[in-house]
Amino acid sequence: MATTTLQLDAKTIETVKATVPVLAQHGEAITKHFYKRMFAAHPELLNVFNQSNQKQGSQPKALANTVYAAAQYIDNLEAIIPVVKQIAHKHRSLEIKPEQYPIVGKYLLIAIKEVLGDAATDEIIDAWGKAYGVIADVFIQVEREMYEEAAGLNGGWNGFRDFVVEKKVKESDVITSFYLKAKDGKTISDFKPGQYISIRLTIPGEEYTHIRQYSLSDAPGKDYYRISTKREANKDVPDGVVSNYLHDSINEGDVVELTAPAGDFVLNMDQTEPVVLISGGVGLTPMISMLNTLVEKQPERQVTFIHAAINSNFHAMHDHVKELANNHDNVNYYVCYDYPTEEDRANNVFDKEGYIDLAYLQSILKDNSADFYFCGPVPFMKSIKQALIEWNVPEEKIHFEFFGPAQQLA
Repeated sequence: MATTTLQLDAKTIETVKATVPVLAQHGEAITKHFYKRMFAAHPELLNVFNQSNQKQGSQPKALANTVYAAAQYIDNLEAIIPVVKQIAHKHRSLEIKPEQYPIVGKYLLIAIKEVLGDAATDEIIDAWGKAYGVIADVFIQVEREMYEEAAGLNGGWNGFRDFVVEKKVKESDVITSFYLKAKDGKTISDFKPGQYISIRLTIPGEEYTHIRQYSLSDAPGKDYYRISTKREANKDVPDGVVSNYLHDSINEGDVVELTAPAGDFVLNMDQTEPVVLISGGVGLTPMISMLNTLVEKQPERQVTFIHAAINSNFHAMHDHVKELANNHDNVNYYVCYDYPTEEDRANNVFDKEGYIDLAYLQSILKDNSADFYFCGPVPFMKSIKQALIEWNVPEEKIHFEFFGPAQQLA
């Protein structure tokens, strides 16, 4: 980790660590107030921040957890570097810049003072101001290295780059894939299976631009990127603004803006032990990238792919995965449907009705000696993680990805 340039005295560290529980108690109230004040003063930042996550409360909660975790380890920031890097990947993908950190710090301190009132003494505010400076410096340095790495790759770049939608493919009733090629015709940077890109759209009728992150759903090494997005059933829900616009209004030949691939939820290609890929709904997108990569690059490595969907109408890329399993002895494929249709039953296209649980995992896997990767809705991931913990799968063998701000699974 890069060293920080700002050193904290013992009294400041003591004050910050002593007040972490107090601020954490009011964490979401403080961060909600912070966003309100900051956006009022700097509405241009609404072009960067995901307003859906603001409305749903997930972003304020994520920010609160990050700030207070960092403050708790203010005298040993090495301990939270994995979390810093995970967030820094998202920041790099969103093109967050160093000059934005002082703005965040200013309004975070204002929010602390206004929410806590007299309890937030000048000493406390001063200590937290210094602590934020140290935390911000760590993020800035880590992100600077990531920007340099992204630009330094063959075909790499910083900022937003124009891509043309070469092909648009309907994968299920709710999921559509978009094949994206660089408009300039030049090389595009490689990526690690499991990573994502950010796409920026200017949507008619929307005051601000929208940026969303989507997992890449094919193996690296192609001359295109592929994303596979889910249409939201209710177009009025805030998190459907971008995905529904992609489905309804973005067509072959249209141009979109992307940042270079990012993310730390990636397949470990240095291992040879079995891999279990578990997905729910549109959470299959990074899993497909991993599966395709394993088939291409590690054809001897045992892979079990387990997918959960409502039924076949909502199940994307089934034929593709089935074909891989039929043609490669190292790939096993299992399908779980919550509510199979009569046609699903007649055609025998699924292996289990209902949810994936520990008993089912133990019935199809000979033991727990594998690397487990999973992605899907939060309740789905909580259930999978709990099952793996009950099965005594080592923590270092459990890997998962959130679509949106990180949350607690257990």
